[in-house]
Amino acid sequence: MAIIKRRTVLFADLRGSTALYESMGNASATSVVTQAINGLSRRVPVTGGQLIKTLGDGLMAVFPGAVSAVAAAVQMQAELDRQAQQAVGLPPEQVADLQLQIAIAAGEVVEVGGDCFGDAVNVAARLLDHAGDNECLLTREVHEELTWEVRSRFRHLDKVHLRGRAEPVDVYLLARRGVDTAVTQMEAPAEMSEPQGLQLVWRDNAFVFSRGRWPVVLGRGSQATLKIDDARVSRSHARIDLMGGALQLTDLSINGSYVRFAGDEEVLSLRRGTCTLHGNGEIGLGGSPNDPDVPLVQFAVLSSLDTQPMKLV
Repeated sequence: MAIIKRRTVLFADLRGSTALYESMGNASATSVVTQAINGLSRRVPVTGGQLIKTLGDGLMAVFPGAVSAVAAAVQMQAELDRQAQQAVGLPPEQVADLQLQIAIAAGEVVEVGGDCFGDAVNVAARLLDHAGDNECLLTREVHEELTWEVRSRFRHLDKVHLRGRAEPVDVYLLARRGVDTAVTQMEAPAEMSEPQGLQLVWRDNAFVFSRGRWPVVLGRGSQATLKIDDARVSRSHARIDLMGGALQLTDLSINGSYVRFAGDEEVLSLRRGTCTLHGNGEIGLGGSPNDPDVPLVQFAVLSSLDTQPMKLV
């Protein structure tokens, strides 16, 4: 019998297991991944949730409310840290290569035969595609249920376009474990105002994204805003969004993102890090812009003082 209830839905997924299988072999890697998933799963009932199913390298769970779901997410991040620190007989850096992505949404779900279906399930599952390593993303509905103290730990990412949905979803980001996600401050002309648009050029094709279309996800997956079809590019390789009045590029990939600003020979290497985009320049996906074979995206930040694309390098 189908039962309709309001639930908070959580999806969690481990990234990096493929590299573990390659470096450690099937038996050892399977043991590490299984131990990690079991540890994450145990955080569900202790925070008041119900484990619906495990999904290979991930899991799905439902909770009675937002507070318990976010508590589970925080405890899952801590559990993965604990496992990395207490790895026995394995190089700690290999276990640390496992990264956790979490997405949380709320709404009515249909419970049938121990499984759950509905819009909230679809939103959480697709939102997971936009989460970077060790990031927790949640929707506005979840965020509004939290106490002020907990809400203050999240940053608004504006609206995200999810695959298969006509309307964008308001999304909030929980700071990644062990990473300072404060907005990077870089020197810029005092007269520059908040960005109003972004031009990206890939293979001589120019795309302009206005404020209502941020964040922009670069990657080779079907959910990417700008699809970059190259083997070195991750499904969701990098995200560009407005934070603190500036456009931030966040690397979400395995191979890294590399930024070179116009007029500057230095290449900024981002490996799951963040930098502020200003002026114009180039983004190398999976390698330095100095490598002629690397997928290269040119960018130009458009201000309210200049509604036309800036001159690209």
